[in-house]
Amino acid sequence: MATSASSDYKSDKITVLKGLEAVRKRPAMYIGDISKRGLHRLVYEVVDNSIDESLAGFCDKITVTIHSDDSISVTDNGRGMPVDLHPTEKKPGVEVIMTILHAGGKFDKASYKVSGGLHGVGVSVVNALSEKCCVQIYRNGNIYEQTFERGIPTKQLEIVGKTRKTGTTITFFPDTSIFSKVQFDKEILEERMRELAFLNRNVSITLKDERTGESNTFNYKGGIKEFVSYLNEARNPIHPSPVYIMGEKENVIVEFSFQFNDSYNENFFSFVNCIHTIEGGTHLTGARTALTRSLNTYAIKNNLFKGIKINNFSLSGEDTREGITAVISVRVPEPQFEGQTKTKLGNSEVKGIVDSIITDGLSEYFEQNPSVARKIIEKSVLAAKARDAARAARELTRRKSALESTNLPGKLADCSIKDPALCELFLVEGDSAGGSAKQGRDRRFQAILPLRGKILNVEKARLDKILSNNEIRTLITAIGAGIGPEEFDIIKIRYHKIIIMTDADVDGAHIRTLLLTFFYRQMFDLIKDGYVYIAQPPLYRIKNGKDTQYAYDDDELYKLLKRYDEKTKSRLSISRYKGLGEMNPDQLWATTMDPEIRTLRQVTIEDAAAADRMFSVLMGESVEARRHFIEMNAKYVKNLDI
Repeated sequence: MATSASSDYKSDKITVLKGLEAVRKRPAMYIGDISKRGLHRLVYEVVDNSIDESLAGFCDKITVTIHSDDSISVTDNGRGMPVDLHPTEKKPGVEVIMTILHAGGKFDKASYKVSGGLHGVGVSVVNALSEKCCVQIYRNGNIYEQTFERGIPTKQLEIVGKTRKTGTTITFFPDTSIFSKVQFDKEILEERMRELAFLNRNVSITLKDERTGESNTFNYKGGIKEFVSYLNEARNPIHPSPVYIMGEKENVIVEFSFQFNDSYNENFFSFVNCIHTIEGGTHLTGARTALTRSLNTYAIKNNLFKGIKINNFSLSGEDTREGITAVISVRVPEPQFEGQTKTKLGNSEVKGIVDSIITDGLSEYFEQNPSVARKIIEKSVLAAKARDAARAARELTRRKSALESTNLPGKLADCSIKDPALCELFLVEGDSAGGSAKQGRDRRFQAILPLRGKILNVEKARLDKILSNNEIRTLITAIGAGIGPEEFDIIKIRYHKIIIMTDADVDGAHIRTLLLTFFYRQMFDLIKDGYVYIAQPPLYRIKNGKDTQYAYDDDELYKLLKRYDEKTKSRLSISRYKGLGEMNPDQLWATTMDPEIRTLRQVTIEDAAAADRMFSVLMGESVEARRHFIEMNAKYVKNLDI
């Protein structure tokens, strides 16, 4: 029987969002979120337009400027946006591009044979989410200009001057009613601009920061070969120069470069039309298959498996990728991505194309460089032998990692709820803080695992050694999803929030980095899917009689103190916490663990290549690289506790 509510559901109840209203209503659908990540996505979307001009062969210079008011300008020397009237919309082409979703040259293969922004929503979304946006176009000897506010034109396209150059400048100021904090991070933008310059060897990208007066230009004639060298900078390569292969087949352009080092980690980065495909896809599968087959073929042909006492011995894919740093970049005219996020390529034909081009290239390279081939195969054979030891250790860990509570680590104080989506695991530094956390927690959904000392640095260890470490075995058992890229199963995790809670000192930072290195190398999906967080305990406690307040950093303390007059300030008791162990259970709950009050920083993989390089610098073998990092960043350190 129909209810009165259902009978009221008529056409007049249907809301139609016109133009760019839908973007402003649900911005996260288009840019991921409205935090720092989404804010920087706006810049990427505009820069991607300029990169598409480059891919089409019309642009070799891009300049990104962070202005003193945190507005952004992106200038290129491409053809300039169209200014003639659109045949059906009866508006200038620039206005169509800036105000209508799914409008752009990306859908016309005569304009762009290859592009990253296939959904055609990029720059119109930026316009919709900006308080103000100004487009200047240099074309036909004229400077054209049109301005917008929150996606709506505030004046028509007009000629404002003469010029001999061609190109486009888009200046936008993100809408403060949508973004809670409009402050661009130069380092985040720098990493993306550097990455784009590596992937597009013919483009020079300049990033200017008017807030500090700094300016950097990225231009890498060596392309992805230079990218591999950059990623391997803090490692010890086993052959002098990265291998580089390029080919084209069926209008698909393939570039592949790699270099092996003496570490035990695989670092394989894949891109399609300059989009970082974090989840890989058919191009990555093709590259891996070709590498494994080529190494086995060369080894068998040259009798390099002689003396191995295993029948029909051959190297597995895991063996041949130990210690590799590789970049596979493909240009595909009609890429099919799995989902709006564009993190996995689905074109089945690309796998065979990539496999064929790389197999042919490696066959020729190995014949011409036998010493390099032999070094790689020797390392892969050692990896195969270590794999047997790791298999035994993995089996032991697997037996200990059964999900029944009777088999969980003794020092884990588990929660009573069993639904992983509702559960949190706090990884706490030391027994003292662990004791406070156990007493202060909400036992229904919060589990506590105290960690004794510092876990093993997995950057310098093979899997068999990693699995022999007690603290790591305890971690694996508590999380419950296995370990390693081949066996980790995100479906089996026991907690959807894994929260690292350490002291705000040097030791705490070291433990946090060790844990993040472990998760990044051995449980990558935990970070990729957003399950890892860092707790933010307060640095200061401010007491004014019976009233107690907390400040989480120096800026917050300064703002808090400004509220008091001089007489009141003199009566305040301000104490600085040196560790979580100084807090009683009630304080720890009220400041750091209570979901209603606490602040958590989610760990994301916005730029996996930059993260990989940073883990190698901080935790790898190269002392020189680490010293250089410290020297460059020491000036930014505040309140160093030693």
